[in-house]
Amino acid sequence: MTPLSLWDRATKAWSDLGLGPKGLIVVALPLAILLSGIGALHLSARAEAEAEARVRLTFAIQRDIHEVHALLAEAASGVRGYRLTGRRAFLEPYIKAEALLPTTLDRLRRTARDPEIRRRLARVDGLVVLKRDGLAQLAAMPGAGTAAGLETPTVARALIANKAVLDALRGEIEAMQRREVELLAERQARADAERRRTWTLTALMAGVGLLGGLAAAQLLFTGIVRRVRSLERDAERLERGEPLTLVDEAQDEIGRLARRLVEAGDLLRSREAALREGEERYRRVIEGVRDYGIFALDIEGRVVSWNTGAQRIKGWTADEILGCHFSRFYPEEAREETPARLLEMARRDGRVEDEGWRVRRDGGRFWANVVITALRDQDGQLTGFSKVTRDITERRRAEDALGHARAEAERASRAKSEFLSRMSHELRTPLTAILGFNQLLGMDRDTLAEDQRHAVDQIAKAGGHLLAMIEEVLDIARIEAGGQALAPEPVAMAPLLEEVRTLISPQAQTAGVDMQVEGDLALSAHVDRRATMQILLNLLSNALKYGPQGGAVTLTLKGDANRVWVEVADEGPGVPPGLVQRLFTPFDRLDAERWSGAEGSGLGLALSRGLAQAQGGDLHYRPRDDRQGAIFILDLVASPHTPETAA
Repeated sequence: MTPLSLWDRATKAWSDLGLGPKGLIVVALPLAILLSGIGALHLSARAEAEAEARVRLTFAIQRDIHEVHALLAEAASGVRGYRLTGRRAFLEPYIKAEALLPTTLDRLRRTARDPEIRRRLARVDGLVVLKRDGLAQLAAMPGAGTAAGLETPTVARALIANKAVLDALRGEIEAMQRREVELLAERQARADAERRRTWTLTALMAGVGLLGGLAAAQLLFTGIVRRVRSLERDAERLERGEPLTLVDEAQDEIGRLARRLVEAGDLLRSREAALREGEERYRRVIEGVRDYGIFALDIEGRVVSWNTGAQRIKGWTADEILGCHFSRFYPEEAREETPARLLEMARRDGRVEDEGWRVRRDGGRFWANVVITALRDQDGQLTGFSKVTRDITERRRAEDALGHARAEAERASRAKSEFLSRMSHELRTPLTAILGFNQLLGMDRDTLAEDQRHAVDQIAKAGGHLLAMIEEVLDIARIEAGGQALAPEPVAMAPLLEEVRTLISPQAQTAGVDMQVEGDLALSAHVDRRATMQILLNLLSNALKYGPQGGAVTLTLKGDANRVWVEVADEGPGVPPGLVQRLFTPFDRLDAERWSGAEGSGLGLALSRGLAQAQGGDLHYRPRDDRQGAIFILDLVASPHTPETAA
């Protein structure tokens, strides 16, 4: 890849720069140039001030030079006047010069910067010293104011020497003044040149800044307008569904917007394609449904779409039914009221389901299940309805047949219960007589032979078993008929369990079974006392009947605020898993071949569950987890009150 030139890299960097930084640069560029111009003016002002300060310094030096010359000249005149007149008043200029000359010369030494001036000033210092010494010598010579004092050779030589020194000073001072004039001219010229250069630079920078700012703004906004127009053209192509090509590859906001627009166009086309595919697939699915009539209605209820299932169920083709009101599908007696009511319910609730008779094209009727759903747009405005129709005529016939069969079964069950009740009463009467006569025979046991006494015992045993079976059959019949009279009340469970254990203890002692009562003995249940005792006696009797000799049976009392559970656990063989579902079936003795020697009719567990359910409870079975055996769980309603019999 060819490396980019510096101009190309700068152009790309400017293109990738965000609009905010670009605008900031456009605004900051003339501002920076303006600030630079202000800075240049400031520098010019400083240069001008410095030039003026140097000019003022030159004037001060010139003034001090003049002052040195004037002081020396006045001092010389005063000394000469003193020599001529002898009056000391003429010495005042000399005294003044002696006082002021050191200060003035010191100021000149501090302020002079030019090398030539400083050299001449050094010579002036020496001449001033000579001049002052000469003046002091003249002032101190005797004979002031007399002719002899003026005509002495010493005075004449001193005057001549002082005049020569003063002339030399005058020459140096005039040279210094000429040099200062030159320096002043040079400094003024330099200050004027610096000022002109500063103003020229300021004007140039201002012009460049203004032109640069205008050019940058023009470039920026022209580029933005051009790129925005390109985005506008892309939006128009996107509106027409045409594909977009990314032209603006800059990384700024407009470039990112251009890429997003291209990506949005690609996404929109893919979604449109997916939508068209989905609509086509949906149309094929709807058209392919033959068991359901699926069609759409407008707001007024006219048919606007029609599928194959609707044509199969109702008989009309799409050309025949489109544009017609859907009330045509209803029988004459419901055509005025039902369609309008269903549409109103769907409009109010969003959905309505109905079943009823509908009419086919050939006039035949069928029982239909229909669901009408209101269709709304994203603003919640109603746009129409969808309607799904299903022909359930066969199901209705099956339901009618099932209803008839259920009624027949109920009549047969009632007849069975009545038969069992009558038969039990009919059997109990002669059985009571048999047992009565058997008791009479038992009263004369001493006169009977051994085989006769055995026969009497067998008659009593068989009669008692038959009588108990008849009572169980009657109880089963009463439960099935709903005639079992129970009186639930709060019952303390601990005394009830103790009473049950006492009643069953003779059988437990005979079988050598240890019977324990444990758990939360403070619980109470809302039950029928007699029915609950009957259930527990049945469960304990089964535990003793099918448990091993010398085993153990445990009654465990558990509960919470709503329920009370009595668990009866034995150590017998348990119930095979395949037979558990038949455990509570009347007259079904499980594994009868194995337990052929055990007495029973197969009604005890069924009767117990019926009694438990009749008082709001239930009876369940589960195998023991810790060892071999079975656990029957009597589930009862807990009593919120403490019964009075709990004491």
